[in-house]
Amino acid sequence: MGTLYLVRHGQASFGADDYDQLSALGRRQSVRLGEYLRGKGLTFDAVLTGTLRRHAQTWDGIAEGAALDLKPVLWPGLNEYDSHAVIAAVHPLPLEKPDSPELYRHHFRLLRDGLAQWMAGVVSPRGMPDYVDFVRGVTSALDHVRQTYIGNVLMVSSGGPIATAVGHILGTPAETTIELNMRIRNSALTEFAFTPKRHMLLTYNTLPHLDHADYKDWVSYA
Repeated sequence: MGTLYLVRHGQASFGADDYDQLSALGRRQSVRLGEYLRGKGLTFDAVLTGTLRRHAQTWDGIAEGAALDLKPVLWPGLNEYDSHAVIAAVHPLPLEKPDSPELYRHHFRLLRDGLAQWMAGVVSPRGMPDYVDFVRGVTSALDHVRQTYIGNVLMVSSGGPIATAVGHILGTPAETTIELNMRIRNSALTEFAFTPKRHMLLTYNTLPHLDHADYKDWVSYA
């Protein structure tokens, strides 16, 4: 039986012109996670990542902290959905920059609504696959892990694909998958045990590497 460690990327640049870039905190979170994994004596047979810049930067930080020298397998199915396209599908007017608590809440209310309608096949966000194909991209990575490896595997992705993977394994309804997505924290670990036949959830959305008073201000969601 193997173990798959799914990692959400470190804090990116929410509200900036280019979200797909780790913040300084996101970089520290990633290196710290690598240090934690090294301290636990964990080694990995393989690393899979999405192809987004924040995935690559997160893996670079983990690899630095853990002193790992593995070339990641790039898996486009682990890429995040386009949140701007999802929101635009249900709210075509331009949104103000979310620089206040109320605008921040408004942004995520629209995102929840857009996700629910996309998952139900009601809307088709521009430039995005339909939800069935999005799920297929995630499950193809899970299938690859089951069929290829027997030890520890690390997977660096985003909140949407990780929540989708958990929802797929547990058979959750769309509403629950969305809530899983909204709650996942930056650099959080989710663990699956796996055999050649199936995956089994062990933990979800944990931050053992930040479980110390020195890192109380390092927890983030965006």
